[in-house]
Amino acid sequence: MSWKGTLVTTHATPAAPLRTVIGLDDRLPRLADSVLLMIDFQNTYRTGVMALDGAEEALASAADLLRRARAAGTPVIHIVNDGGPGTPYDIRADIGAISPEVAPLAGEPVVVKTFPDAFHATELTATLTALGFAPENGKDLVLAGFMTHMCVTFTAQGAFRLGYRPTVVASTTATRPLTAPDGTLVPATTLQSAALTTVTDLFGLVAPTPAALPA
Repeated sequence: MSWKGTLVTTHATPAAPLRTVIGLDDRLPRLADSVLLMIDFQNTYRTGVMALDGAEEALASAADLLRRARAAGTPVIHIVNDGGPGTPYDIRADIGAISPEVAPLAGEPVVVKTFPDAFHATELTATLTALGFAPENGKDLVLAGFMTHMCVTFTAQGAFRLGYRPTVVASTTATRPLTAPDGTLVPATTLQSAALTTVTDLFGLVAPTPAALPA
């Protein structure tokens, strides 16, 4: 029998997320019962070598989330990445500053990191503990920020590792196209989807927009 000219197709059956397999809770958190982590909303992601696809739309959504959080009395922690003087992440220069649309208010702490996981070698855990959100209490954290596949995903992983319950708000995140190991281009939309899927497989939940979080 010849198979020449015959199209053979397969239909993959989606696997159950690891969260489902091990019985983790998939209910979205109330914003008022959470702490909001605003991750790396720095000017560097809006222009130049680190500009992200969809950065402006994500920033507008993040500003909406921030307004909702403040109105709900949700504690807010801002996080910035410091790459050092002369880098695209120089927090001493305008390029590394937090964008004015989501700038901290007086009393809102700013945690400085140098690694994608915002919990690594920073004051984040201590800051959360001071707010009554010690990791052993299994509290909810809501994450927004840049870049989806990097600092957002790895901070969600770090939060999960410590015992928190992280939720990423998808519309407040963005990333950029990258080259895969085989030389092909991975579009930003593909990388965005893959990163959020990685989160929902185990580390946490994903809310599509700020409005999706229960009041």
